[in-house]
Amino acid sequence: MENRGLDPVPDAERTGRVGALFPTWVTANMTVLLLTVGAGLTVFNGLNFWQVLAVAVTAPLLSFGLVGLVSIAGKRGGSPGMALSRAVFGQRGNLFPGALLWVARWGWETVNAVTGSYALLAVLDLLFDVRSTTSLVMVTLTAFVAISFLVSGLGIRALRGCCAVSSYLFGGASLLVLVHVIGATPWRAVLDRPAGPAAMMIAGIGTLVAGGISWVPSAPDFARYLPRSASGRAMVGVTVGGALIIVLPMVMMGAVMAVGTPGLAVTDDPVAFVGPLLPGWISVPYLLIAVFGMVMINAMSMYSAGFTAQTLGFAMPRAWAVGVNAAISLLLGGLLMMVARSFINTFISFLALLAVTFSAWIGVFGADLLRGRTYDVAALMDTTPRSAYWYSAGFCWQAMTAWAAALAVGLLFTTVEWFSGPLATTWIGRNGLGWAATILAAAGVYALLPRPAARGDGGGLVGS
Repeated sequence: MENRGLDPVPDAERTGRVGALFPTWVTANMTVLLLTVGAGLTVFNGLNFWQVLAVAVTAPLLSFGLVGLVSIAGKRGGSPGMALSRAVFGQRGNLFPGALLWVARWGWETVNAVTGSYALLAVLDLLFDVRSTTSLVMVTLTAFVAISFLVSGLGIRALRGCCAVSSYLFGGASLLVLVHVIGATPWRAVLDRPAGPAAMMIAGIGTLVAGGISWVPSAPDFARYLPRSASGRAMVGVTVGGALIIVLPMVMMGAVMAVGTPGLAVTDDPVAFVGPLLPGWISVPYLLIAVFGMVMINAMSMYSAGFTAQTLGFAMPRAWAVGVNAAISLLLGGLLMMVARSFINTFISFLALLAVTFSAWIGVFGADLLRGRTYDVAALMDTTPRSAYWYSAGFCWQAMTAWAAALAVGLLFTTVEWFSGPLATTWIGRNGLGWAATILAAAGVYALLPRPAARGDGGGLVGS
């Protein structure tokens, strides 16, 4: 079990290898929801085969390029992302983005747990003709959350091992599906489709990128055990490669399958939908592995959320902090599945609003990292006014100003079920590029403001 919490990893324990990031980011994208996204690019965006290919390549390059860039902070400072964020926002200031990111993360964990539970029920129905009951719903949800908690509670070694196994299994199963899809697809109908508008390509890229960048604040959590001498370029390359090798074929398969079965683009449960489309000898192992992949995505998210809870002042060991998230997702998941199923769309809209905070944080933290930020070990852990990262009353006003301004910009372009910003109907809003405007606003404002000065900055771990 990993017992280390927020404290930076000493050089003697930095025995990780850059290649270990590859299965990590493969696993982070192991979701059959990518099939639905790919189908949507064909059905709703009207894109042809080659346009979908361009979208499926460009989106992970952008989103996981940012993930790889921010992961460099992990090998520089040796601490989780939200602990390193204290150096940027100040010891008190960091509580604000930290709290919003924490709520957004456990919210999406809840949605993922509910989706995974329904997927497991679909597999049971497919395998054994088992019908859903109230008791079975709670059993599957509890099992899903418990396994996620077990892996994330054990820590980085368990995550690495499970990610390696799951990436091999999912890759092999996806290859079988790909071969079947290639043989069963009416390629003339697929390749003869006319090209869609360029604006719809941009919108498709925006949709895919918006999902990927939610991993950016977690990136240092999985890179903190790398030696300081690890190549930053290699880290970015391996991160992008891990995402691309999954996102590209999954999105393309969804787009191709949607030509014959357009209902894939609108299904709320792609697991139950995809099952009957495949031969039983492929669908059963594929769907079981897909459920395991969703468990691992939840485990990775819980792992990071535990660190975020600690930065908010939860004075407990890392595993217990992870347990807080597990308990919250189990409670909310039970409510969503048993009491308020119709509320789930409203709940997702609420989380989509909170997702703006990811982009605002990325803009400020990324701009600060590109300035060559180094990290003071003692100051990161010292939450008193003596800390070098106390700034003014615990706040770095430059970072807080840029973050707040970017939040406002992001909300202007956001539209959800019960909220629409005044600029949501503009070209940027319609094409799902509010995240890009938010990042650019945060980075731009932060770059224009005077550079913050921390007392004794860089006195501990030095970046490279």
